[in-house]
Amino acid sequence: MRAFCFGLMALLLALMGAPATAQEIEPGPHVLLQLVPESDTPAPDSEVTVALAGAPKPRWHAYWLNPGDAGLSTKAEWTLPKGVTAGEFSYPVPQRLLIGGLMNYVYEKPYTRFVTLKIPAGIAPGTVLPISVKLDYLVCTNEMCVPENATLTASMTVGDGAVAPERRAQFDGWRAAIPKPLGSDATYQVSGGGFRLSVPFPESAAADDVYFYPITDKVVDYSAPQSTVRDGDRLVIATKAKDGTAPEFPGGPIEGVLGVGMGRGFAIRAVPGTVAAAVTAPVLAQTQGVWWTALLAFGGAVLGGVLLNIMPCVFPILSLKALSLAKANDGEGHPRAEALAYAAGVVLVCLALGGTLLALRAGGASLGWAFQLQDPKVILLLLLVVTGIALNLAGLFEVMTPGFINRMAGQGTGGAFMTGALAAFIATPCTGPFMATALGAALVLPTPAAMAVFGGLGLGIALPFLLLGFVPALRRRLPRPGAWMETFRRILSVPMFLTAIALAWVLGQEAGVNGMTVGLGAALLLALGLWWAGIRQMKGKAAWLLPLPLILLSVAAVALIKPAPAAGGVQQALAGAEPFSEKRLAELQAEGRPVFAYFTADWCLTCKVNEKGVIETEAVAKALADGKVAVLVGDWTDGDPALGRFIEKHNRAGVPLYLWYKPGAAEPQVLPQILTQGMLTDLAAGK
Repeated sequence: MRAFCFGLMALLLALMGAPATAQEIEPGPHVLLQLVPESDTPAPDSEVTVALAGAPKPRWHAYWLNPGDAGLSTKAEWTLPKGVTAGEFSYPVPQRLLIGGLMNYVYEKPYTRFVTLKIPAGIAPGTVLPISVKLDYLVCTNEMCVPENATLTASMTVGDGAVAPERRAQFDGWRAAIPKPLGSDATYQVSGGGFRLSVPFPESAAADDVYFYPITDKVVDYSAPQSTVRDGDRLVIATKAKDGTAPEFPGGPIEGVLGVGMGRGFAIRAVPGTVAAAVTAPVLAQTQGVWWTALLAFGGAVLGGVLLNIMPCVFPILSLKALSLAKANDGEGHPRAEALAYAAGVVLVCLALGGTLLALRAGGASLGWAFQLQDPKVILLLLLVVTGIALNLAGLFEVMTPGFINRMAGQGTGGAFMTGALAAFIATPCTGPFMATALGAALVLPTPAAMAVFGGLGLGIALPFLLLGFVPALRRRLPRPGAWMETFRRILSVPMFLTAIALAWVLGQEAGVNGMTVGLGAALLLALGLWWAGIRQMKGKAAWLLPLPLILLSVAAVALIKPAPAAGGVQQALAGAEPFSEKRLAELQAEGRPVFAYFTADWCLTCKVNEKGVIETEAVAKALADGKVAVLVGDWTDGDPALGRFIEKHNRAGVPLYLWYKPGAAEPQVLPQILTQGMLTDLAAGK
């Protein structure tokens, strides 16, 4: 009946041909559609996911699987090679659109549906598989509807089933909007014209704008409002039942999607039963739960940022603060302004990195915290910056900056801001206590809450300096400025040179020997340019004009840096260790062996401290061997998206991550980020 009514409406619209209406309907199609296979070379006897990506034009919307009170769902007719079969479409979580008292479940923004094609066994490699689908669908504005059709085609060739990295990242982004199976049945009850649904949902899990989208028809009144109550580890959703629904209707399971905000949802199956009334107050779309989670994550980020100041990976960066801390004790200085400027530099960089990370992930990239150090070009830029700082601290040259920066620095703010910005950029890749959980939560929180968490991390890093700037009693404990500062400045160049050496090593790991050679050559050019500038400064001549080409040439070397080809597996310092893969993990678990899996990166100094000081020590290596513990190492230096997805599944945003799998255990034990030898030897001994 719905199809008949909408077809009749479209026919009347065409017959009427009203000039004003015709002008409002721009030429179609009003939804731009594309058919994209995840793999262009599916293997025999396998399944391949095909995406149907749609993008409605402005003012227009398409319809979900269940269109609601009005509209039509898409009808698909496939033309496939012999033996190839297509499953049902999987739809992303829809939007709600209430027009004239009618509830519509629609897509007003780009959306992507998935279908799984089954490739038969025995089909010869190299066989071309042309696929085609004819779609009949309805598109509407708030005032009118137009039935449309489209025939989409794609071609695949039977092969090895490989998926290109860019295609994998694209599909990962699309999959984020597909409802995940909840895993446990919900319960529903229809009584007295009302419908109640009880959904098992952990009390600690965030949920915002909770809404039940029914797939099974004739169960609820679509246009009736829904109320949500959180009652312990369940959500109770109440609304009006469909008119004329008997108490026992439909007499069996029903299906739907539980929307929990930000385009996220869970596919649920509900069975009839008794739904007890909730005993807690309505959560008003669960915003309180989300913001309570955000508040805890913010506190964890602040505390993690404070502790980051004492982590091994940040020790070299502390030299950037030391001279400013000493100058802050000068009675003629501006310690509060300098502290605020330093904090602003740290917080703004953390917000910028966090915002960039969220934007890239929204675009489909599988990235985690510290993504900036997965690019060897960024490593070379940092190498040049740190080398310049080290040479400046050593007294090779003095920085002659433009007048407006000098005026800022004269107040202690310009230099402090840049010091904070650089310190945050280099230090944030490290992950300390409390940071992992906080940053992992940030990746699933609403954007404003996530940005608050990233800002909290910056606040924590800057907090010690803020205290020194605003608490005179703490500053009085610092030594008074004097001639000793020149010697101190030279001493502080040493950790900066060590940082430069570490960055050169990381560059070699990411870009190979050739890349490291280019980087060292660029650093040499920079040093020559700065040395020349220093000589001209001492002679009272214009310092930077002649050396500038050398300095620019050193920076231009960044364009020559490329990631090194994959070496086919990471080299492990621990005897018997293997590269991590989920397949190998499953094989070892099936053998009943204990497994220690750890995830590291060359640019993560905290990881390296744990490896050299704990994991690779003789005592731990012997304990692991005696306990027949399999060791798997995930090297995330190049930002491998497969590892990124696995890390994210364990509510972590970055490395290090340490997992211990006991024989027969379904879930691993997540170990602390600061390891001890006793911790691992006890686990290996089964204690």
